[in-house]
Amino acid sequence: MSETAASLVRFAAIMLATLSVGSCALWGALALWFRAPGGRAPKTLSALMWAGFSLTLMIALWQGRAAAGLLAFAAAFGALLLWWRRITPSNDRIWADDVAQMTTGTVAGNHVTLRNVRNFEWRSNTDYTQRWETRNYRLDGLKSVDMIMSYWTGPAIAHMLISFGFDGGEHVALSVEIRRERIEAYSEIGGFFKEFELSIIAADERDVIRVRTNVRGEDAYLYRLRMPASAMRSLFLGYIDKANALTRTPRFYNTITVNCTTLVYQMMQGIVGYLPLSYRLLFSGYLPEYVYRVGGLDQRYSLEELRAHGRISERAIRADRSDAFSADIRRGIPSLAAADLAAAAADLPAGTR
Repeated sequence: MSETAASLVRFAAIMLATLSVGSCALWGALALWFRAPGGRAPKTLSALMWAGFSLTLMIALWQGRAAAGLLAFAAAFGALLLWWRRITPSNDRIWADDVAQMTTGTVAGNHVTLRNVRNFEWRSNTDYTQRWETRNYRLDGLKSVDMIMSYWTGPAIAHMLISFGFDGGEHVALSVEIRRERIEAYSEIGGFFKEFELSIIAADERDVIRVRTNVRGEDAYLYRLRMPASAMRSLFLGYIDKANALTRTPRFYNTITVNCTTLVYQMMQGIVGYLPLSYRLLFSGYLPEYVYRVGGLDQRYSLEELRAHGRISERAIRADRSDAFSADIRRGIPSLAAADLAAAAADLPAGTR
């Protein structure tokens, strides 16, 4: 090998090592920033010390001390990973009021009891009356499932709620939420670094939709889902199972892998079998396109028409504290035809109908 070729190989090897060390260094700095013990000052100091240590070792790589630098960084990074694995989720913290309780459910034959159903009266993000209620439902009274998408930061990111409708016009919305401590604020990046636990909250629509549209100014859309009665029941019970499991075994929220869409995707896979993967599952704002493509929305209309019919923001503002809030926000949204629900049942694999 010529001297020039050897130099190029060495340069490429050092570049690869630098990129590897740099990536691990960045991850470590963020992990310490979000999860190091103590307040802001200790977290900042930990992240800066780690960044300085990593930079020193990368300089050593370029000064011809690659073996020593890589060995020292590997040992330090291994210790950091051991510390990271010891960070475990908990249900015992001082939680923000809106996630202070965890919904649980019991099923006795046809009867379902949900405990800690949130029904806050919101006047602003910081001014509200707290109410946690116990509510009862009959599985044979479950008549509809709606998907509500609430956008707050552009078209790619939205929060998804699933609302179950029962005889008599009653609705309960299930929401996969981050469980914030009282001193914490939501952070997409923090969601990658074990900053938040996971919770499932059952809530009255006048709480969980109204706070987003009327208080926070989010833009919300409601889509009626094509699901046969058996799948509706399975999804409802799946939420209850997941909620109960979280009270026994806490989990961390993750911005990509464990969030408001991926958890529902996993439940639906268990009900209907194979569902294709798509980037829309990660960029939750595009989830209606995914659901439409797999046949989960009313196929009599285009997605654009369904989006126009389903925009509920202004209706929610007009309805505000109305006792008929759920009916008011659905005015103008086409109902699913009985034939369409039958077609949805026919689409299910054998054994899931």
